[in-house]
Amino acid sequence: MPKIELKNFTCHYLYENFGHDKTIVLSNSLGTNLSMWEDNIDELSHHFNILRYDKRGHGQSTINQDKVSIDELGEDVIELIDTLKLDHVYFCGISIGGLTGQWLGINHPDRFKKIIICNTAAKIGTVEGWEARVKQVTEFGLSSILEGTADRWFTPAYRANNPEKVQQILADFQANSLQGYTACCYAVANADFRNQLDKLTIPLLIVAGSQDEVTTVEDGKFIQKSAGLTHLITLDAAHLSNMEHPREFAKHIIHFIQH
Repeated sequence: MPKIELKNFTCHYLYENFGHDKTIVLSNSLGTNLSMWEDNIDELSHHFNILRYDKRGHGQSTINQDKVSIDELGEDVIELIDTLKLDHVYFCGISIGGLTGQWLGINHPDRFKKIIICNTAAKIGTVEGWEARVKQVTEFGLSSILEGTADRWFTPAYRANNPEKVQQILADFQANSLQGYTACCYAVANADFRNQLDKLTIPLLIVAGSQDEVTTVEDGKFIQKSAGLTHLITLDAAHLSNMEHPREFAKHIIHFIQH
């Protein structure tokens, strides 16, 4: 897959041009790579060109700093679509990708037609909680939080019925750069849009998981209540709803963009 030199890092990405006039950008969750969208591609490809990318320090993208901010991750998206000369762009981000989507909607609403934010919140967790996680993985490695990660990401039913997919994404998680993971932990820790949601006036779809204990349905409702042109849908999923219900997830995105 191709890589491109952006201002601050080498970005690994995959742009698939299916001959449509619309492009959707897919932004991964913390600790995953662009393959997390694999089961959504077939459905989406009938309607959109698709740009997937690995954020700094994830997958095959590089990183050269110990901390990053949501501002920087958002500007990376702008630089990437500018470099690839893409227009008629829609954005879909999950978890930290959803935080990135909020930042883009507030700071660059003119660059996107509509934005989808999934399994996210205006503020995810606490600074103390994220600092504790950084401390743990720095001392004991990413494998030390592997079991808890699986529990947060997937419902018991999905884990039982899809053991190979769960094992693969956990292997991808462990393969991440420790520096990249912890740097992006700081981005999540310091991102807080609770007092900026009134600036989020772009058409917005919020996808929540009814069994998501990280970013709850109530978190989604808070954004819906506080932002402008919003729609909220709930899937019977934990934190990675796009993987648990790939076709239903994709169909909601398609309907939102086309109507």
